[in-house]
Amino acid sequence: MARFRFLTAGESHGPRLSVVIDGVPAGLSLVAADIDEDLARRQRGYGRGGRMKIEKDRVDILGGVRGGETLGSPIALSIENRDHASWLDRMSPAPMASTPEPLTRPRPGHADLAGGLKYDRKDLRDILERASARETAARTAVGAVAKKLLAALGIDIFAHVVAIGPVTATVPPLPYAELKAAARASDLACTDPVAEAAMRAAILETAHAGDTLGGVFEVVATGVFPGLGSHVHWDRKLDGRLAQALVSIHAIKAVEIGDGIAAGRSRGSQVHDPIGYDPEARAFTRSSNHCGGLEGGITNGEPVICRAVMKPIATLKRALPSVDVRTKESFDAAFERSDVCAVAAASVVGEAMVALTLVDAVLEKLGGDSMRELLDNARALRTRLEEY
Repeated sequence: MARFRFLTAGESHGPRLSVVIDGVPAGLSLVAADIDEDLARRQRGYGRGGRMKIEKDRVDILGGVRGGETLGSPIALSIENRDHASWLDRMSPAPMASTPEPLTRPRPGHADLAGGLKYDRKDLRDILERASARETAARTAVGAVAKKLLAALGIDIFAHVVAIGPVTATVPPLPYAELKAAARASDLACTDPVAEAAMRAAILETAHAGDTLGGVFEVVATGVFPGLGSHVHWDRKLDGRLAQALVSIHAIKAVEIGDGIAAGRSRGSQVHDPIGYDPEARAFTRSSNHCGGLEGGITNGEPVICRAVMKPIATLKRALPSVDVRTKESFDAAFERSDVCAVAAASVVGEAMVALTLVDAVLEKLGGDSMRELLDNARALRTRLEEY
């Protein structure tokens, strides 16, 4: 059973998004500003749509926190959908004066048709409102809480974009702290200024064509100690849990750990990381990190590195052919307001999902109902690792 759990609720144009988080130890310092920073980052980025000009996401903490400190009880968070006011005639939770015009032309690449078939809904708005990537605002809020907890243990997480469409960045060989700063300073979360300019040009060209672009982002977690996850059962392997968490993000279609696909095209001598030992640090070392900080489903003390591949957004101004689910006639798919490219925004959600997965693994390993107990357990583990 997961030690850190959460549930999100709410529709894209419903009144608000809600979250309940369970498993956060008592005594963690937490205020709304800790969460709002990541919510704002998720809304930025070149290529975003008009919705981002309407929503200015802010979180309300409704339970589980008193005086800026967690209580150990479930934490309730809420994010208002400001755009809901314009959708009362279609998205009111209460019975509406008249039946809204149904949306019956599914968009290829979306959950519209598959969800309609599964839940027996002929008005596909009943599907697309929940399937919308708007839900990731709630996950980003949970991820901010998880990152605050991990930071207390010396674990830091950041993401940067390594490709958009045909443009691939050259990541400079900088310390991770500098890479993080460069990514945060870029509205495409890219650490390569030359590639960033080419990415912007590609997004602009794609927008003029009525099309969309995907890409690749990388999430890096530093300060992760050895021993998270396990080799003993398939569902306890941490690389598998990370992959599942990342691919659950809207439009993510592939995940790599470490060298990922490139490892399958290389020889073993080029892939596996030689082991050394630093007597001063009393720690085992690696001269490379091709495995992305995980061996046998367990962290080995190196930075955890994951990449996620995002397909182009499926809502196109230049709509693709579809079929009306009621009449079965051929039509162009319905168009809903959308982004041209949201890879930078998705990278913020990627940070959140890696943080959520690592927090669960940390609590699984260390336990602790309070922050003092958790930190004591972490110190004891580090002492034991030094004595190994």
